[in-house]
Amino acid sequence: MTAQLNPCGDVAVLVPAAGAGVRLGPGRPKALRLLAGEPLLVHAVRRLAEAPSVHSIVVAAPVAEVAAVGELLAPIAPVTVVPGGAERQASVAAALAAVPAGPGIVLVHDAARALTPPALVESVAAAVRAGHDAVIPVLPVVDTIKEVDADEKVLGTVDRAALRAVQTPQGFRRAVLAAAHAAAADALTDDAGLVEKLGVPVHCVPGSEHALKITRPFDLALAEHLLATGR
Repeated sequence: MTAQLNPCGDVAVLVPAAGAGVRLGPGRPKALRLLAGEPLLVHAVRRLAEAPSVHSIVVAAPVAEVAAVGELLAPIAPVTVVPGGAERQASVAAALAAVPAGPGIVLVHDAARALTPPALVESVAAAVRAGHDAVIPVLPVVDTIKEVDADEKVLGTVDRAALRAVQTPQGFRRAVLAAAHAAAADALTDDAGLVEKLGVPVHCVPGSEHALKITRPFDLALAEHLLATGR
C-alpha cells in the first residue's frame, strides 16, 4: 500500500541515490543493492514516508535508472525521481531544484542509511523548525583516534571528547541550503560542510545507532541482522 505523504507538512527530503558504491563490491548502483530482498533505497524511502512532517520526497537516481527507480518506489510513496549527477553535490542540487513550492525545511538523506528511524527525521526537522538554520544528527566518537602522517607514523592522539560522527538526514532552512549549493565551488560529500563555508552555524542533535551507513559488506550483514531481529 502506498504511503500518503502529508500535504500540510513543511518538510521536503532529498535522497541522492546515484552513487556507484564501489566499496560494497561490483554490482548495481549502491542505492539499488539488496538488503533482505529489497533495495536500500526502498527501505530508506519507506521510513522517510512514515515521518509525519514529510510533504515531499525527491530522489536523484542514476541517469539510466530514473524510470526503473520511479516504478520501484511507486508502491511505497508518491516520490519524484530526477536524474542525478556525477558527484553527490550535483545530485543534491538537481533534487533541490525539483522540490515543489511549500516546504520551508529541506532534509538531505543518504539512501545508504536505510534503517534510519522516522523519529530521527522528525527530530532534525523539529530543530530546524525551532530556529536553527542547519542541523545534523551526530553520535559521540567511541574509538581512540590517532593522527598519522603519510608514512603511517603516529603524530598524536586526538581528543575524542570534542569529536562527533555525523549521520543523515541533515536539515536546513530551504533558503540556506539553496544558497550553499549556489555558492558551491567544491564537490563536498557533506551538505553541512557547504553551509559551514557560508559561515552559517550548524546545530547538532542526537543521532541513532540504527542510522548506520551501509558502505561495506559487513555493514550490509549488520543491517540484515538488525532487520531479522526486529531492531
